[in-house]
Amino acid sequence: MAAWSERLAGVRGVLLDISGVLYDGGEGGGAAIAGSVEAVARLKRSRLKVRFCTNESQKSRADLVGLLRRLGFDVSEGEVTAPAPAACLILKQRGLRPHLLVHDGVRSEFDQIDTSNPNCVVIADAGEDFSYRNMNKAFQVLMELENPVLFSLGKGRYYKETSGLMLDVGPYMKALEYACGIEAEVVGKPSPEFFKSALQEMGVEAHEAIMIGDDIVGDVGGAQQYGMRALQVRTGKFR
Repeated sequence: MAAWSERLAGVRGVLLDISGVLYDGGEGGGAAIAGSVEAVARLKRSRLKVRFCTNESQKSRADLVGLLRRLGFDVSEGEVTAPAPAACLILKQRGLRPHLLVHDGVRSEFDQIDTSNPNCVVIADAGEDFSYRNMNKAFQVLMELENPVLFSLGKGRYYKETSGLMLDVGPYMKALEYACGIEAEVVGKPSPEFFKSALQEMGVEAHEAIMIGDDIVGDVGGAQQYGMRALQVRTGKFR
């Protein structure tokens, strides 16, 4: 087995997942994972470029950064690549008006987006708002469209909070795909466009970067398919 120095040769940038890598969410905002605050600080003192790449879709980017800073992390909003702002850019570029099935905590990200007379659906980790009524409304909007478009902010199966494992957006995305006979466009990991955007912000090429995450599919698999190196931590959803 190659030594770490060989495996990491040529690496200029590190992409860090947040949930399950830096902290576990939960009551009172959650808790930092042991050693993570110090690890981020060491990375930032090194010659490596550091960026945070998350599928978090229950909080706005500003609220997420505020939480991380309260937990002791040195992070700014401009260092975070998140799916909601990326989705807004796509919606504006394509002239789409979404029906939003999202958590109230991230709804502010869409304040500048026209949601009247929707011609697509955006689904995110809506938590307790994943009721039959809300899922059925999203289904109805899609079925009334001649060319239904469904965006999903990530497609994770589950994640870990301090109280245990929690269902993520993926199972609900799959339900709408099955019911409507369509395939969702994923905004977030493991989408190649999402990794591309994060790397462009860092100014490094895929072969010069490593992704660190707890999700073997979204973090590790997605990064490797895009040509990056990847490392799975034994925290968060790791089993």
